Amino acid sequence: MSAPIATTYRIGLLAWAALLVLQLAWHGWLFPAQLMSPMAVLAITVIPLLLPLLAIRDVRRALLWVGILSLFYFCHGVAECWSSSSERWLALLEIALTLLLIGTLGAGVRRKQPRS
Repeated sequence: MSAPIATTYRIGLLAWAALLVLQLAWHGWLFPAQLMSPMAVLAITVIPLLLPLLAIRDVRRALLWVGILSLFYFCHGVAECWSSSSERWLALLEIALTLLLIGTLGAGVRRKQPRS
C-alpha cells in the first residue's frame, strides 16, 4: 500500500470515528430524543456505524461499507439543517464528516495507468 493511500485510509478511519462520536454526543448527550427512548435512538444511529467493524481487516472494504452507510447520515444532516435551527451546527458537522468520508473513498481508489 502506498503512503498516499495509507494516509487517505487514516483520514477515512478518523472521519468514521468522528461520525460515531458525533452520533453518541448528539443523540445521547446534547439533544436526547423526546419522543423515543434515547437508547433506541442511539441504537438506530450507532449500531449501523459499528457493523463495518466486521470487515476491519480489509480497511478498504470497511470504509466502503461506512461510505455507503454514510449516505443515510448525509440525508439526516440535510433534513436536520432544514428542520431544527438549534441542532443545525451538529447537522452541518455530520454533513462535513460524511463528505470527508466519501471523499476519502474516491481518493483511495487505485486508478489504472493509461496505456501509451
